Amino acid sequence: MSEKICVIRIAGRVGLDRDIKETMKRLNLKRKYSCVLVKPTKENLGMINRIRDFVAFGEIDQETEKKLNEKRKTQIKNFYRLHPPRGGIKTKIHYPKGVLGNHGNKIKELVEKML
Repeated sequence: MSEKICVIRIAGRVGLDRDIKETMKRLNLKRKYSCVLVKPTKENLGMINRIRDFVAFGEIDQETEKKLNEKRKTQIKNFYRLHPPRGGIKTKIHYPKGVLGNHGNKIKELVEKML
């Protein structure tokens, strides 16, 4: 596995279960199209598994992480605010037809659309 996992929140705040909201809060995914980079620990993978129907996630490479850091305005916060995807996405269908779930190494394509 890679050293970091990119998690992008796709679902909004309305209509989510309390447990899902709490897990999103713990991962610092407070708004739609926000993104965090987490280490693949047992706890983080468990939280990602719980919210896999509301987020897109996958292993990120160093080049994409560098692009994310260049676009960020302040270096203090540990999350990224992304633009809604250019060209659109299917938000209610799982990957490979939609955007939800585990993208593996192809998460960089989604991040490129959102920068």
